[in-house]
Amino acid sequence: MISQADLLLTERALALGFDLAGVCDPSPPKSLPILESWIAEGMHGSMEYMQTSLPLRSDLNTILPGVQSVIAVGMNYYQEPSGQTDAKIARYALGRDYHKVIRSRLKKLADQLQAEHPTAQFRPCVDSAPVMEREYAQRAGLGWFGKNTCLINSHRGSWFLIGVLLTTLEIERSSPADGGCGTCRACIDACPTGAIVHRNNIWQVDATQCISYLTIEHKGDHTPEQAAQLGEWTFGCDVCQEVCPFNQPRPTQPLRAQTTTIPDLLAQKSWPKLSQLAQIEEAEWDTLTQGSPVRRAGIQGLQRNAQANLANQTAPQASRTDSPENA
Repeated sequence: MISQADLLLTERALALGFDLAGVCDPSPPKSLPILESWIAEGMHGSMEYMQTSLPLRSDLNTILPGVQSVIAVGMNYYQEPSGQTDAKIARYALGRDYHKVIRSRLKKLADQLQAEHPTAQFRPCVDSAPVMEREYAQRAGLGWFGKNTCLINSHRGSWFLIGVLLTTLEIERSSPADGGCGTCRACIDACPTGAIVHRNNIWQVDATQCISYLTIEHKGDHTPEQAAQLGEWTFGCDVCQEVCPFNQPRPTQPLRAQTTTIPDLLAQKSWPKLSQLAQIEEAEWDTLTQGSPVRRAGIQGLQRNAQANLANQTAPQASRTDSPENA
C-alpha cells in the first residue's frame, strides 16, 4: 500500500485548486439501501436515471475494473452573486460548469500519478457517473452528512463541490469524517417548501418538494402550487446552506464562506433580467448558457422558471405547509 505522503497527494491536490483531499476503500456504498428506499417512496420524482443506475452504483468495478482506492477531493465554490439581475441562481451555478472545472483538474492529478505509476489506471468522476460520491467523500474524511443531506466539513462548512478519482493503486486510507448537527433545525425550518423530511429514522430531501429539483430536473409545466413554491429562485436554491451554522465564519473558523479563488468559478455570467429570460430566444439562450450549469434546465425550463418568478413577485406569499415528518 502506497502512503499518501509518498504520493504528495495533499500537496498536489492543493496545487490544482482543491481545498480538501482524502482516500478511502472502494467497497460498496453502505447508503445504497437508503437510496433504494428513497426511490421506492417516489422522492426522486421524474429522475428516472436514479433508478436505472442503481445496479451500477453497487460496485465501482463497473466504472473502473480492478479499482483499489477512491481519491476524493473538495473544491470551495462560495461567492456572492453580482446583483446585476433579479434572476436568483444558486451559487454553484454562477460561474463555469463545475463538472468541467473539477474533471480537468482530476485528469491532471491522474496524469501526475500515472507518470510515476505507469501501469496504474484512473477514472475521474464528477457527479455524472453512477458513483455515490458523497459517501465516498465522507469515508475519505472530507465531511459528514448534515440534516439537509449536504456534506459538511466542520472547518469549511458545506460550500464545496465533490469529485472522485478512482484508481487501481492501493493507497493509504484516510480516517472517515465524524460530526453531526445535534438538535439544530435551522435548515429544516428555513426550507421554503418543507422538503427536508425525517423518514425511516434518517433525514432526507424529498426532491419532489425541493426548489432545486423543481427548477432544474422537473420537466414540463409546473402546477400552480409548484410555480408558487419556486418563490424567487430561478435555478437551484441555497437556503438550507445559507442558514447552516457551519457556514457562518467566526474568528476560530475563518475558512467558512471564504470566496473561492478558482477563476473559472468566479467568471459569473451577465444574466438578463427575469422579464427577458421569460421570453428568451433560443439563439440567445444557447450563447448565454454555453459552459454554464444553467444549461441543464433547458430553454423551456428557464423560461418557465422566470415566468413563475415574475408571477410570484406580485402574488401573496404562500405559507409553508408542514408535514408530520417536519415536526
